Amino acid sequence: MEHTYRLVISCPDRVGIVAKVSNFLTTYNGWITEASHHSDNQAGWFFMRHEIKASSIPFGLDQFRTAFEPIAREFDMTWHVADSAAPKKVVLMCSKESHCIADLLHRWHSKELNAEIAAVISNHDDLRRMVEWHDIPYHHIPVTRENKAEAFAEIGELFEGYNADVIVLARYMQILPPELCERYAGKVINIHHSFLPSFAGARPYHQAYSRGVKLIGATCHYVTQDLDEGPIIEQDVIRVNHSDTIEDMVRLGKDVEKNVLARGLRAHVEDRVITHENKTVVFN
Repeated sequence: MEHTYRLVISCPDRVGIVAKVSNFLTTYNGWITEASHHSDNQAGWFFMRHEIKASSIPFGLDQFRTAFEPIAREFDMTWHVADSAAPKKVVLMCSKESHCIADLLHRWHSKELNAEIAAVISNHDDLRRMVEWHDIPYHHIPVTRENKAEAFAEIGELFEGYNADVIVLARYMQILPPELCERYAGKVINIHHSFLPSFAGARPYHQAYSRGVKLIGATCHYVTQDLDEGPIIEQDVIRVNHSDTIEDMVRLGKDVEKNVLARGLRAHVEDRVITHENKTVVFN
């Protein structure tokens, strides 16, 4: 993978943004390898993502930030620049179902996912052997009605201790408390079946089967204090019909879930997602 700097910007839309950024990069002989722009005419907002060859810039990220700051102030930008050579630290969370976490571990192990999986946290001990086979620390923290506050305090300490850039709820079947959602806003990714809110609660595939649905799917989104209502990163569906059993729908649903979660996480760790209000722009 080529070593690049990723410059990600959102700001009020106006004339001259692209020209100003391009002139800045040209001044320092910056070689753009990928450029993405989007203008939201309804919101009056502009979004940009550039990848620049790190070797073409005569300084590191700290100097880059200092040099670019006057432009950011001029255009009232929300922005950051990231180094592709510094993989983001990921903490995975799971319960008993293995399909999502097994898929992410495989993608990481095969170097398909450019990230550092720092640890796995679970409220059950079922998946310990699978995780530890990958030489990844596994933390079993049971969560009950009586110990919920203490358990999530311990989980929060682990997030801080691992300096997590992103937390992935890979079928973690507990609701994060509001204070963790707020502290890690834009850094917690969840996956759920797209039946919500139609088939909320237990046994969603059984509910869907009884209604004779023709599409099942999954949604990857950022976690907020409003349950399952955070900004959507990725979605997909697959067709089913009257001949599919409940077991078929569960199997097909798991396939969609793990693929959507992997694509959503990949977009996040590659700095391809920009959140504005409760929506996202995702540059492919």
